[in-house]
Amino acid sequence: MGLIIGLAFPNILVRPFTKFAMSIGIDPLVDFAAKRLLGSPEHWRITVHFLNAMLRFANPIVDVRILNPINMKDFDVDKLSILDIKATDSVGRRYNIEVQTTRPLGLPKRLTYYAAKQLIEQLGEGDQYADLNPSISICILDSVLFREEPALQHAFELRTDRGLSLSDCLQVHVFELPKYVVPSDNKPITDPIEQWLYFFREAANQTAEQLARRLPGAVFTEAVGVLEMIAKNPEERQVYEDRLKAERDEWARTEQAKLDGKLDGKLEERLRVVKMLRDIVGETDPSDSDLAGLSLDQLGQLETTYQQRLRDRT
Repeated sequence: MGLIIGLAFPNILVRPFTKFAMSIGIDPLVDFAAKRLLGSPEHWRITVHFLNAMLRFANPIVDVRILNPINMKDFDVDKLSILDIKATDSVGRRYNIEVQTTRPLGLPKRLTYYAAKQLIEQLGEGDQYADLNPSISICILDSVLFREEPALQHAFELRTDRGLSLSDCLQVHVFELPKYVVPSDNKPITDPIEQWLYFFREAANQTAEQLARRLPGAVFTEAVGVLEMIAKNPEERQVYEDRLKAERDEWARTEQAKLDGKLDGKLEERLRVVKMLRDIVGETDPSDSDLAGLSLDQLGQLETTYQQRLRDRT
């Protein structure tokens, strides 16, 4: 006789397995990711959209050529300190685009220098000044450079104090990301500048689906695809992680130097000396507020520079 055993189980609701969507996890503010987004010839449409959004020319840009694309075979993360993007459009304007997660010493002068350098490089033997095309520096800055100004977008050109334009051939555009307030609603963002500000601020922590709802359109679908490609490609992911680590290490060193300097009084003393030397040399830049944000090492570099200038005078 067979033995039949009946087992009674409580009612259990079995739910189908749900795969939770993961955030992209690639920060477009890391310079390698920014270079892949805006400096890849195969993704020129992204660069065109970015430039048109941030500059708002009367006649939109229709095409760009990337002048310094990354060659992954020759890439050396230890030697490449700044991953800027150089490009030119169909009417000859030159662009230098960079993303900065911190505020390096002398940033305004650096941006001006590269804009001027691109202007000078256009002239060859026999060329005329009238042939010069505008040279434009663009900086997406994840720090505050102008604390006295509430605006986040700053466009600098050659104008008089009454607004009379000398020339449009030299321009510097700075966008301060910390001043951007992310909308509290979940509606699609339609303003082109705000779309890019939102993308740089939020892309790393959002899913592709979330970004598609906030930033509809083929260009941002392509931009999200670039970030996903970095995440999935082992070689590019490693380069990204190396760059991210380097940026974090530099930030940590700067913050620790500030903390150490404040604790033992060295920072205050160095700041006092640098201000005194700056005044003796007769300069007004950097301002007091800019100097107050520098690390002990950066102040030391300035002190050495000012001392050398004083020695050169004698």
